[in-house]
Amino acid sequence: MAQSMRASPALSSRASVRGTSVRSARTRGGAVRCASATRAELGPELKTSIDAFIASNKVVLFMKGTKDAPRCGFSNTCVQILNSMQVPFADVDILANEDLRQGVKIYSSWPTYPQLYIGGEFFGGCDITMEAYKDGSLKEEIERAMLE
Repeated sequence: MAQSMRASPALSSRASVRGTSVRSARTRGGAVRCASATRAELGPELKTSIDAFIASNKVVLFMKGTKDAPRCGFSNTCVQILNSMQVPFADVDILANEDLRQGVKIYSSWPTYPQLYIGGEFFGGCDITMEAYKDGSLKEEIERAMLE
């Protein structure tokens, strides 16, 4: 059953900011997007917690708010897509913990929220999720993950 990630001591590691750089992120289909981002380090305790949570849930949505009470339109759109597909998913409210909010950006090399993970892999943000929903590839990806 899908669950929610809550703030815990493991999620209170501080990311240390050391400058800026250009980061790239793989998007669905292997394209590379570049975005100017703050260069920081993800603490090992927080990384381990994120790894474990993603590994223990087939579908995870890091979002603003919760699936029951989204706090931004993009997060709400992703929730509505997943709900319409009747996909069990875990939600993580990144607004509940600033370290988590910054840490997940570093973890995924993706600067915005929501962030969807399927089968342990970063899938994309709202635009990619919406496009994949429309073309049917989101359903295929989720079905594949559920079989693993």
